[in-house]
Amino acid sequence: MSKWLLWMLLTSLTGRPIVSLVLVLVGVWAVDRFTFQFLPSPLRVFGRWRRAGQLERMLLANPHDRRARYELADLRIGRGRYKDAVEVLKPNLEAGDDDVDTLFLLGVAYLGAGEVAKGELLLDEAKKLNPDYRHGAIDLERGRLRLAHGNARGAVEALESFVKGRHGTVEGRVLLAKALDKTGRDADAALMRDDAWKEYVAAPGFQRRRERMWAWRARPSRPLTYAAVALGVLALSYQVLSRVQPPMQDPHAAPYSSASDSDFEE
Repeated sequence: MSKWLLWMLLTSLTGRPIVSLVLVLVGVWAVDRFTFQFLPSPLRVFGRWRRAGQLERMLLANPHDRRARYELADLRIGRGRYKDAVEVLKPNLEAGDDDVDTLFLLGVAYLGAGEVAKGELLLDEAKKLNPDYRHGAIDLERGRLRLAHGNARGAVEALESFVKGRHGTVEGRVLLAKALDKTGRDADAALMRDDAWKEYVAAPGFQRRRERMWAWRARPSRPLTYAAVALGVLALSYQVLSRVQPPMQDPHAAPYSSASDSDFEE
């Protein structure tokens, strides 16, 4: 709604609907880049797409390139293509790669693809090798995917372990609150959302930028308030401009400038 009003406002100023639409889209993207960062960066998306193509060509030339397989599987997981990631990375495990990075990534891929038993087994093995791998990433991904597949109690167990190990996490607390909601622990979920917001407020600037989306999920009233204020400002601006009448052109005015008249006089 606010974007529509902004488009109407710009159209009334420029008289060009298409140009106004382009300006709105560019403006929304620019504001998001410097504030919320909800929208994906087109350069980053293009870079990942290009890199995935390069890796696919590398594997066509050399199917035994394990590093390329690992990187491509990571990109596939980032796009939510878990089954493709399993097919790409599984040959690495079969070839003997049983390091914690491979076990973790393949475990996440299996869990995301719905093969829970295999995913849980691989994540267990990864946790044996490094219990604090990437500051608790095993518990975080396990909790996230358990929650996505409807295992709320299992998600609570994993996310509580993650929050206990990473005290400043906002994302972990918001996910844990969601899992607690699904298990009927509404009061505990509300307290966890409050804790998530407190952690966000106390966090340094770089962490707040990274976890702003999760903080707003803990306090949805904040972005709604900002949106309502912006909508009110746009509506008021549109009403003011709609009442401003453009200056009337005198129908009896000379169609040519005085400079042209002086030329004729010569």
